Parts: sequence; structure tokens; C-alpha cells
Amino acid sequence: MKIHLNFLVFFSLLAFSLPWSASAEPLNLYAAGSLKSAMGAIAASYEKIYGTAITTKFGPSGLLTKAIEEGEAADVFASANMGHPEKLAAGGWGGPVVLFARNQLCALAQPGVDVTTDNFLDTLLSKDVRVGTSTPKADPSGDYAWELFKKADAVMAGSFATLSGKALQLTGGPDSPKAPEGVNQYGWVMGDKKADVFLTYCTNAVLAKKEVPDLKIVRIPGDLSVGADYGMIVRNGASPEAWRLAMFLLSPDGQKVLKEYGFEAAAVPEEK
Repeated sequence: MKIHLNFLVFFSLLAFSLPWSASAEPLNLYAAGSLKSAMGAIAASYEKIYGTAITTKFGPSGLLTKAIEEGEAADVFASANMGHPEKLAAGGWGGPVVLFARNQLCALAQPGVDVTTDNFLDTLLSKDVRVGTSTPKADPSGDYAWELFKKADAVMAGSFATLSGKALQLTGGPDSPKAPEGVNQYGWVMGDKKADVFLTYCTNAVLAKKEVPDLKIVRIPGDLSVGADYGMIVRNGASPEAWRLAMFLLSPDGQKVLKEYGFEAAAVPEEK
């Protein structure tokens, strides 16, 4: 995973050219739901160091993009893909869009489901196995699941039609049931046995398993593997504090937190 050098130079120049001071107004950080734990920790660390309050809103990136387009006052938006922030940039909302982390798709499975990396596709195609996903277009996690289905079609003809036809879109949509406050969405869905196998980010899978220890995390085989690029954008006209928050996310301290929560983060210095 690479974070483009010109973007880092851009942010670095901003860091030295803008006057930094603690803001009386809180920063509004919008971020993908899969970033909730990591961004919560990063926001808390930023507040402690710089004394600026951060208000957060988490949810499916597509729905957050729609909310921003309709006028909600985000200062920084961290998406689970590049497409949604690039759409905002193309519409003149802000920019540039920076790749700041990566994730991978994994599978969460019920303890009684005999699914492994080796028999993964056969298991998903089985008529007796309920496959859960998030909602495409509203949530990038759903889009990545559909990308996996397309890859499956190259491995076994007809797989896309079967998988996209049977997939249960259980999360990430505007009308999807929400887990109780403080409960992991994917652990809640699987704990209620709404699916036998659920395709989600590996970071989500780890958090879900902490709450529902009997669940299994299955690595997706290489020919079906899907990586997720996470993009960040700052609103045009945002305060210098918003740019400093973006810099903090790209700094070794911010990147280290992302790595601790299972993301692939490039800007973590090697230990000597």
C-alpha cells in the first residue's frame, strides 16, 4: 500500500504554512463504520494532545457521502473506499483525496459451518449456506463482496449469478437494523444467526469475534481476495485544525493506531 508522495508533501507544506492554535469550535469527523474503534482512539489522542474537541459520526461511507452532499457539516471525511471521497472532490466539496490505510475482506462463519480457505467457494455456493453481506452502493463493504462474487465467476462460471442472487444484504443500508449501542454490528448479526457466513472487513471480523468468541474467521483464498483502499478528504474552507487532524491521521502516531486495529498502514517507522 502506497500513500502518494505528492499528497504527503502537500500536507507537510500545509503543516508549516498554516497558523496552528486550539480551536473553540469542535471538528466534525465523518468516518466509515469500520473505522469506528480506530478513529475513536485517534480522536481521543488528538484531543488530548492539541486540546481541540472532535465530534464524530460513523456509518456506511455511501450514506455519509450522501449526507455531506445534502449539506451536513463534515470537516474531514475518512471513507472505506476511494470512490466516495473522489465523488465529493469532483463536486468541488474538498480535496485532494489521500489513500491513508488499507483493509482486506475476510469471512465470519458460524462454529458449525465447515468452511476453510480451501473449500471457501464451494461452501459459499452451497444451497444450504446463507451468505451475508453489507449493502452495495450504500456501504463499500457490500461493493467489495460483489467484487469477490465477480472474481468467483472467473474461477467457476455462474458463481456471480448464484452468489449475488442468494446474498443477504444485512447491514450498511439506510433501512438495515442497527445493533444496540456499544455492540459490534457484525457480532450482533452473527450472534442472532442471521447468516452462516458473513463477508466483511478483517478488522470488523476481529472485533466481532471478541464479542462472539465461537465465531470463526476464515481467510479468503488468493484468487478471490479483495483489498479495500481507504481514502480521506478535507472540506474546502475548513479550518487549519481540520488539516492538522488529517496530518495527524497520516503521522506515525495515527498510523500506529490504525495498525493496532488491524489496518495496513504504511507510515509506521520500522523498529530499530
